[in-house]
Amino acid sequence: MREHSYNEDREEIEELLRQYFNLKSGKYHSLIEEDDFEMIMDYFHETDNLQEALEAATFGLEQYPYSGQLMIHKADLLLVSRKYNEALELLEHAEVYDTKNIDIYILKTDAYLALDQQQKAVDLLEDALSQFEGDEKLELLFELTEVYDDYEDFEKVFDCLKLILELEPNNEEALYKICFWTDFTRRFEEAIFLHLQIINEYPYNEIAWFNLGTAYQGLKLQEKAIDAYLYAIAIEEKFDAAYRNLGDAYLRLRKYEDAIEALEKSVELSRPEEVVHEAIGHCYHKMFDYAKARLHFKKASHLNPDDSKLQYKVALTYMLEKNWLSAIRHLENAMKIHKNIADFNLAMGECMFRLNRFKEAIQFFSNVIRAKPKNVAGWEALIRCLISAYLFEEAAEHCLYAIDKTINKPIFIFYHSACLFLIGKQKEALRYLELGMEKAPKLLKKFVELNPSILQNYKVVDIIARYKRGKKI
Repeated sequence: MREHSYNEDREEIEELLRQYFNLKSGKYHSLIEEDDFEMIMDYFHETDNLQEALEAATFGLEQYPYSGQLMIHKADLLLVSRKYNEALELLEHAEVYDTKNIDIYILKTDAYLALDQQQKAVDLLEDALSQFEGDEKLELLFELTEVYDDYEDFEKVFDCLKLILELEPNNEEALYKICFWTDFTRRFEEAIFLHLQIINEYPYNEIAWFNLGTAYQGLKLQEKAIDAYLYAIAIEEKFDAAYRNLGDAYLRLRKYEDAIEALEKSVELSRPEEVVHEAIGHCYHKMFDYAKARLHFKKASHLNPDDSKLQYKVALTYMLEKNWLSAIRHLENAMKIHKNIADFNLAMGECMFRLNRFKEAIQFFSNVIRAKPKNVAGWEALIRCLISAYLFEEAAEHCLYAIDKTINKPIFIFYHSACLFLIGKQKEALRYLELGMEKAPKLLKKFVELNPSILQNYKVVDIIARYKRGKKI
């Protein structure tokens, strides 16, 4: 509403103010034009003198009682003053004198929303759409998208944006917005059809190509998405978001070198983003280039120091290089932020285990199973560690706990058998071995890894041989 700026012509506004104050005080004054009253109202509003602005509106309407424009202007000030019902009443009067003024509908919408009457706002705008064409119709449609958003009718937000683009295919604001709402509403097929129509008419619209790519990605059609992003980049070579999404599509196809190239171009064109460096790090990790992966995870971590997951990912790269002490340092950083994450405790336990610091390892593995009692990896790690620390009876006891908590996972039947052999309970150990072979013979390898010398026991070898031949004892 506030179209004038008193800074544009200070001398003019000062003269208008002099005339206005003469009018208020009853002194002689020259005629103040209708538009001039609007300038005076804007001046007071922009100088945070809302009460004086309202008084100027009242004086203006006394001079021009049939001015729909002054009524609309005053209604805008009433809305700012939170006098919503007064504003609505005044707008009803304004509509009598200025039926085709779009501002009436927009201000009424604002009032209804402020009064938490979203349905009235929707009905008003939907009725108004038939009365306007061109830019004004588009403005009402954008207003309607905001109302539907506030009303949480998100499907209709998409519908409005779709209608805008059918009316004006090159509307950038609608193109940018529909990209988000396509993903939010999961209406990918409709978006694909819409954007193909736009591209058919306007083949050099890079935003339409980009949106087409995101819609294809929503349907996991990564190769089609890549083609769309490449077209967008061919049209606008500095389209950083297209490079980023292109990198994501390549990543999902496990084309890591292509993904890195696209993502690094995105970094070159835009400000550094944590998620992009993390994605580049992921690609290098998958390519077994742990040093470069670590570099990008660290860059991501510098951009978001509160993300404990990034410190954890740095630690994993060190673990894969068997650099346990460096891994521990970064895991400690991660656990300063989030202490009780099971994966962090599992990794820390593994580092301690590899350094033969069994007591500390046992503590971390215990943290894992306390946090996630059904976590198979946590129980496995704890039992392995107890065996390595020669705590065979405790290991056997924890095998039984693991069988109970994980609802009879066969791996712990084998582990319990191995522990029983280690503490000399051969008869019971053989019974558990037989049970394990019956349930999951493919897990025998893990049983042997715990105690390779067990294959020197002829009774063990006999059970294994019988099951391998498909016979039970």
